[in-house]
Amino acid sequence: MQKAIYPGTFDPVTIGHLDILARASKLFPEVIVAVASNQAKNPLFSMQTRLDCLVESTKHLSNVSVMGFENLLIEFAGEHNANILIRGLRAASDFEHEFQLAGMNRKLNPEIETVFLTPSESCMFVSSTLVREIAALGGDVSRFVPDVVLKELHQQAAS
Repeated sequence: MQKAIYPGTFDPVTIGHLDILARASKLFPEVIVAVASNQAKNPLFSMQTRLDCLVESTKHLSNVSVMGFENLLIEFAGEHNANILIRGLRAASDFEHEFQLAGMNRKLNPEIETVFLTPSESCMFVSSTLVREIAALGGDVSRFVPDVVLKELHQQAAS
């Protein structure tokens, strides 16, 4: 049985992430959203907040689970008997980096395949980086994130 992992930092989860995840959940019997600790990216939200936001945002998808990880993605995939990695491509500029990652992952474990999915046109331009920047400057990001993330962003701004 194919088990897919959709990895990322998800800081914060956006409608683009959720669009890719909904597509993946139709293609694979089980999908794990793997939330990377990735302290090098200096995340805005804690790991627990990112996990909570994803659990709330995906509760309607019965074949999706959410887990955090701190090790190599390929190791995490092996621990969970997953053989597919889902990666989203918003634009051609994403491809070069994602292609390089897919090649390295294949070298680390040739049994794991990478599948690239594109989001719908309505959210191709949405990125966590842009959402964080707009929110930090007081802009309205309500069209780009689920309600639970909007609430967390407002709490961040208030503190």
